[in-house]
Amino acid sequence: MTRVLVVEDERDIALGVRANLEIEGYEVTVAHTGEDGLTAAMANRPDLAILDVMLPRMTGFEVLEKIRVYYPDLPVIILSARAEELDRVRGFRSGADDYVTKPFGVMELMLRVRAVLRRTAPSGSSSTPHRERIGTVEVDVANRVVLKNGQEVALTPKAIDLLRALIAQRDRAVSRQDLLRDVWGYATSVTTRTVDAHIGELRRKIEDDPANPRHILTVWKKGYRLRA
Repeated sequence: MTRVLVVEDERDIALGVRANLEIEGYEVTVAHTGEDGLTAAMANRPDLAILDVMLPRMTGFEVLEKIRVYYPDLPVIILSARAEELDRVRGFRSGADDYVTKPFGVMELMLRVRAVLRRTAPSGSSSTPHRERIGTVEVDVANRVVLKNGQEVALTPKAIDLLRALIAQRDRAVSRQDLLRDVWGYATSVTTRTVDAHIGELRRKIEDDPANPRHILTVWKKGYRLRA
């Protein structure tokens, strides 16, 4: 199983990233300080590290520079609220394989993770596709393909992202605010009504009776729950 180290001091972000990585089939270790992240990397070499820049006691850049001494080929993705060109250049010069700016959608980050791992995978390596079943619906998580009764379902990219976010929290109530964070990133232009609209699209496409859904359930005063 591919091991991913996430070093992020904002615990809500770390939780969302971890949940989505785990639904993708990765083994995840989380650290909330630069020192703890470096210790975790040294104790058990990950296959990929995701580093926030602004970390307590040691910045992500410092962690990256120290990791590179021991693991020069370890794939690393930098997370940062700094979008200026100089910061991005510093990240890549420090040895980062990708640089993702905040706010970001977690699903976008999952795509970056797969892309970095694919680029850095040893020649001839392969991975087993990760599929989830929801009644008569099958979701190919990695390839973003949704099938119902064996036929591909046409969904918008955000609807697929939303479905994947619900899968990551399956059988648990998820608030609209959490879904906004995981799918749209903290974009202030997006409202909870956007979530409701995409939920409606999912129900129309994958539920046998959209008016009486069996899988994508509304949780009163909370949000939604995927019952698989």
